[in-house]
Amino acid sequence: MSGHSKWSTIKRKKGETDSARGAVFTKSAKEIMLAVKQGGADPENNSRLRDVISKAKANNMPNDNINRAIKKAAGAGEGEEYEEIIYEGYGSGGVAVMVRTLTNNRNRTAGDVRHLFDKHGGNMGVAGSVSFLFQQKGIILIDSEEFEEEETVMMDALEAGAEDFTSEEGYYEVVTDPQDYYTVKDALTAKGYTFAHSNLGPVPITWTQVSDAEAIDNLEKMLEKMEENDDIQEVFNNWDN
Repeated sequence: MSGHSKWSTIKRKKGETDSARGAVFTKSAKEIMLAVKQGGADPENNSRLRDVISKAKANNMPNDNINRAIKKAAGAGEGEEYEEIIYEGYGSGGVAVMVRTLTNNRNRTAGDVRHLFDKHGGNMGVAGSVSFLFQQKGIILIDSEEFEEEETVMMDALEAGAEDFTSEEGYYEVVTDPQDYYTVKDALTAKGYTFAHSNLGPVPITWTQVSDAEAIDNLEKMLEKMEENDDIQEVFNNWDN
């Protein structure tokens, strides 16, 4: 299992514009509100909320914005009701794509996602059309330039409960069972680790290579536009790029 495609995306995102950063704040606020609705407003007793807040702070989201989202979801203010919907389909070149959305208007979001697939040479399928090509895992990436002692990082990760550890160019990839994801993250955080990226979601079982230049261009444009859409929180794919 490798996150090399993911790592190239992460490095590109480090140079996001202010406008893109604003979109990140909006998406983070939605994640915070969903986490509060599901597990309460106290981060100490809500692992998902604690994780989302950590990611929001890593994206330089102001504390005022974070607290405002928590209060809205907890009922101290009027907040939107969002539902989580996963859309599936194939991008150009036969790449399997899963799109996780948080929306207050499923008709709008479904139309937007379908349009992005169609416009860039892909097609949106029904539920289950590509999910069999993925498995649920927790993925934690640690920058190996920041934490150079590979053996130490590996032992700390395995002792924390990780089920797999690999070293790739520029980072270490820690893989967890979905149920152990937050426990492993909390344990590594307590040991002083910071994360280049972390995610709980579908991970490809197999990867798809694409060599056609037009298909590659379509894929890049589609994934970029999906990242920009306010309703789309995360996009998972099995493109081996």
